[in-house]
Amino acid sequence: QVRLVESGGGLVQTGGSLRLSCVASGRTFSGYPMGWFRQAPGKEREFVATIVGTFSIPRYTDSVKGRFTISRDNAKNTVYLQMSSLKPEDTAVYYCAAAGSPGSRTSQYEYDYWGQGTQVTVSS
Repeated sequence: QVRLVESGGGLVQTGGSLRLSCVASGRTFSGYPMGWFRQAPGKEREFVATIVGTFSIPRYTDSVKGRFTISRDNAKNTVYLQMSSLKPEDTAVYYCAAAGSPGSRTSQYEYDYWGQGTQVTVSS
């Protein structure tokens, strides 16, 4: 059974930083896309970042470029999201996701496995 478990969320002030982690178990995702999505209250889940391929190529939504960094450790089957210069509009539940087939993916419907989510709250 595949499981994704996120950690690292919390409350931070505007301009602060947080590092999210997501550990996968049940299968290896080396070479397959892993990503982060977020969902704010009353809004749809949106793509944040993904990382894929032998060379761990990242992609980001425009609103987080230059502030967030996605990375992965294939030996640990873990993906990270380093978030800096956080803004109140970054407040959301952040979800880790993994796909069971290769290719860069930004749609939530292209991911097969999901974590339970971790809350990130940025105070103004």
